[in-house]
Amino acid sequence: MPQFMPEYQNLFTTVRVAGPSHLGVPLAKGDDIRIGSPPIQVPFFARLGMAQIGPVYLGTLGVASLFLGTLAFVIIGMNMFASVGWDPVQFVRQLFWLSLDPPAPKYGLGLAPLNEGGWWNIAGLFLTVSILLWWARMYRRARALGLGTHVAWAFAAAIWLFLVLGLIRPVMMGSWSEAVPFGVFSHLDWTAAFSIRYGNLFYNPFHALSIAFLYGSTLLFAMHGGTILAVSRFGGERELEQIVDRGTASERAALFWRWTMGFNATTESIHRWAWWFAVLCPLTGGIGILLTGTVVDNWYLWAVQHGVAPPYPAQFGNMVDPAAALQGAKP
Repeated sequence: MPQFMPEYQNLFTTVRVAGPSHLGVPLAKGDDIRIGSPPIQVPFFARLGMAQIGPVYLGTLGVASLFLGTLAFVIIGMNMFASVGWDPVQFVRQLFWLSLDPPAPKYGLGLAPLNEGGWWNIAGLFLTVSILLWWARMYRRARALGLGTHVAWAFAAAIWLFLVLGLIRPVMMGSWSEAVPFGVFSHLDWTAAFSIRYGNLFYNPFHALSIAFLYGSTLLFAMHGGTILAVSRFGGERELEQIVDRGTASERAALFWRWTMGFNATTESIHRWAWWFAVLCPLTGGIGILLTGTVVDNWYLWAVQHGVAPPYPAQFGNMVDPAAALQGAKP
């Protein structure tokens, strides 16, 4: 007879979460219908969480967002397809290298000819409006259900970084050519060239903050997930029940954190910590990108000037100091 018998099951066991279909709370007067009724039951998905798929509420904002987002996706895809001569084999082989690039600097903030960046302008407009409409839909659904709007504002933090890269900074710089291309490797190449052009983003303090929050949020989420999984044998995933009962999984988890980390996280506070860490990642990253080229032209020189980074030592008598060379000084 084992000393301990688990009381609850979780997603690592053979028990699947399934039940009668739930159509959701009644809709308010004037709301559109939910799509996907009756819901679909997929047994495999029950191993991951819940077997039910649907119904989903799109509404006017959701339909408009999906329509414009699809248009942007098709425009980008068709331009990539055209760039390989409409060859489906080459399209698949070169997909990660294909790109829809912004207009050249000579066009400034104007609408460029279609084949010289105009398609990028149109796709960017549709994609931006689509994302903003999806945010508005998310915000309105939360309010309609009486929820807090935390998820919508978390999404807004990511939208902020998206707008900085493709709209706000290019407008401040006076040219759409400063924006990011649509493509996989072209996006990565843009990031590398951007860092080199402005003296290495590693010296950008807001970039450093963004990375700290990125790593910190992943660590925090992993630690929280690990804690709940560790007490799932006591029903730790049932947080609402655990809050009002003593001697349960949540209290054991809190004791573990206090004993090992030095403070007592609650089932609410850990989510606030995680929310802020994750949200501050794109917020600080967007600030760092926005300051680059508009306020600071070279982050390495900025770091040397403010005592963050040491200047290059003169190892050889005739060596040119990179910092001095960037400032136009003679060796």
